Amino acid sequence: MQRTINLLKKENELKIIEDELDIYLEVSHLAYAEVKKKDGGKALLFTNVIDKKSGTKFEEPVLMNVFGSYKRCELLFGRSIESVADEITKLLHMKPPAGFMNKISMASELFSLKNIFPKRLKGEGACQKVKYLNEEIDLYKLPVLTTWEQDGGPFITMGQVYTQSLDGELVNLGMYRLQVYDKNHLGMHWQIHKDSSHFFDQYQKAGKKMPVTVAIGGNPLYTWCATAPLPYGVNELLMYGLITKEPAKLVKSITTPLYIPEDVDYVIEGWVDSTQMKVEGPFGDHTGYYTLKEPYPVMEVSAITTKKKRVFLATVVGKPPLEDKYMGWATGKIFFPLLKTTVPDLLDYHMPENAGFHNLILAKMQPHYKGHAKQFMHAFWGAGQMSFVKHAIFVDEKAPRLDNYEAFATYVLNRFTPKSMFISEGILDALDHSSPESLVGGKLGIDATASHRVEPPQLLGDEELFMQVKELIPDAVNLHQFMRRTNNPITVISLNKTKNAREYFEALVPLSPHLRVVIFVDEAKNDLFNAYMLIWRVTNNIDAARDIFVSGLMVGVDGTNKTPLDGFLREWPDDVECTQSVVNSLKQKGLFDLDETLYNKFQL
Repeated sequence: MQRTINLLKKENELKIIEDELDIYLEVSHLAYAEVKKKDGGKALLFTNVIDKKSGTKFEEPVLMNVFGSYKRCELLFGRSIESVADEITKLLHMKPPAGFMNKISMASELFSLKNIFPKRLKGEGACQKVKYLNEEIDLYKLPVLTTWEQDGGPFITMGQVYTQSLDGELVNLGMYRLQVYDKNHLGMHWQIHKDSSHFFDQYQKAGKKMPVTVAIGGNPLYTWCATAPLPYGVNELLMYGLITKEPAKLVKSITTPLYIPEDVDYVIEGWVDSTQMKVEGPFGDHTGYYTLKEPYPVMEVSAITTKKKRVFLATVVGKPPLEDKYMGWATGKIFFPLLKTTVPDLLDYHMPENAGFHNLILAKMQPHYKGHAKQFMHAFWGAGQMSFVKHAIFVDEKAPRLDNYEAFATYVLNRFTPKSMFISEGILDALDHSSPESLVGGKLGIDATASHRVEPPQLLGDEELFMQVKELIPDAVNLHQFMRRTNNPITVISLNKTKNAREYFEALVPLSPHLRVVIFVDEAKNDLFNAYMLIWRVTNNIDAARDIFVSGLMVGVDGTNKTPLDGFLREWPDDVECTQSVVNSLKQKGLFDLDETLYNKFQL
C-alpha cells in the first residue's frame, strides 16, 4: 500500500486530506463526491480519521478511490489492460508448434507461466507483525466506515475473503461486504450464487465450522483479483501472477488453515458456525438502492494481525458513477477472450455504468442465421456472472460503437418492433429489488441484428402530446420525448401513481398513432430531462415479465416503484442519498467541492 501511495503521488493522482473526519458518513461522503468528478477525480488519503462516537483517533490513514480512473487502473496493473487481454487470447489459442524455433518460443512462454502460481512461504509475513488474540480482539480498532445513514452499521467494503472447500482441495478469493456486528463478529454477505456460499453449503451439510480469513490492503491487485469472474474452483490469485509475472507470496493464517498474501495490511481470521445465521444489512449498495435485511452467516473472529505501518483500504458504493465503473471496465476487457469461448461470434460487449452493469449489456455480434441473437441471449444468461444480466441488446457488425450511446440508440430504434423483444426468466443478483420474488425474475433480450421497417409515428410536440395524455391519464404530471428523429421515439411520462401502470398504458392506446415506446416513472425523485439517471432508475426498477406491455407497435415499460397496486408484496428499498447535514459540514470545512451541476445530475 505504501508503494501504491508513492506511485499515486508521483503521478499526481492522490489528494491528501489532513482535516479531522469521522468514519461515520464524513469520509465516505467525500469519497462519493470525488469519484463523480471528471475522469474519476483523485485517489484520497485521509490521514486524520476519528470515530466521534467512541472518541477514538486512528493511527492509520484510510485510502479510497484508488481504482477510480482509467489511468489509475493501468498504473495499478503496471501495464495496459489490453495487453492482459491479448495474453489471455494467446493462451487460449495456443497451438502445437511447427518447427524448431516455434518450439523454443513456446517453451519460453510456458516456462514463464510458472510464475502465475501462488507460492507458499514458511514462517510469518509482514501482515503478522502485530497480533491481537483472545480478549485483545477488537474490530472497532479498525477504521471501518459507516457509509450511509440507513446502513445497519459499519461495513468492510474492500475485504479480500479467502475460503476453501471442505476437503481443502479448492480455494477461493472473493469480495463480499462484511458488517461489523461487535468487537469479534462479522457478517458474511456471500450471496447464494457465489463460490464461498457453495463452500459454506459443504460445511453446513457436514455439520462443521468453516474457516475464513479476510485480508485488507497489500497490493491493490489482490483486491481486483477478488472481483475476477473466474470459473468455480480456479484460484483468483492466478490472475495476480499472470498480470505481474510474479507469484503471489502467501503465508498461513495463525488460527485458520488458509493462506493469504504476506504483504497485506490487515488479516482478520475466524470461523463460521454453519448452524447459525444473523440478520445482515441494510446497506446502501452499488445498485444505488439499499439492499434489505437478510439472514447471512456470521464469522467469529479468532485473530487480527496487521503490519506495523498499515493503511486501511475502502470504497464507497451508491448511485453511479462509482469506482466499480473503472474496475468493471478492466474486468470486461480482460475477460472478453474467455467469454468468446462460449459465444465465438461475439465481436464486442459493453455494460453501461449507469445501468449498474448487471442491469444492461450491449453486445455486437456476427449473426449467421435466423435466431442467432436469441441463441446468444441463452448463452449469456447461462454463462457465469453474465447469468445475472437482466436486459441485453444485440446488434450486428454494422452497428456503431457500443459506447456511442446516441448513435447506438438511433441504430436500435430504427430497426425495432415489438417482435424484436424476447422475454424470459432466470436467476437475478441477490441485490435486485424489482422482481416479485428474490433471486429470480424476468429478463429482456432485444434482437436488433435484423432490421424491421416501421413507419415513424405522427410526432407531436411535448406540450401538445402532454395535453392529450393528461385527458386520458389524469395522474400524469409531466412528459418528455427522447430520440424523436428515430422510427421509435421514447416518451417518458411521470406519474403520481394511483393504479397499476398497465391501466395507464391501456388508456393511451387511442394515442398510438403518436407513440411508440412509452416509459412510466414516478414524479418523485425523477428528472425527465436527465437521461443518465432515468436509465439508472428504469433498468433497476423493471421486471421484464411483469413490467413490459405491448399493443400493436406501441410498447409500454413500467419504471415506477412497485407497490401492492402491482401485486408487489416485498419491501421496496429507498434510494441511497447523501445526508445533507454532512454535506453542509464538509462544505463549511472547504472539503466538499463537487460542482452543483454534477451533484444534481447524479442525484446525490
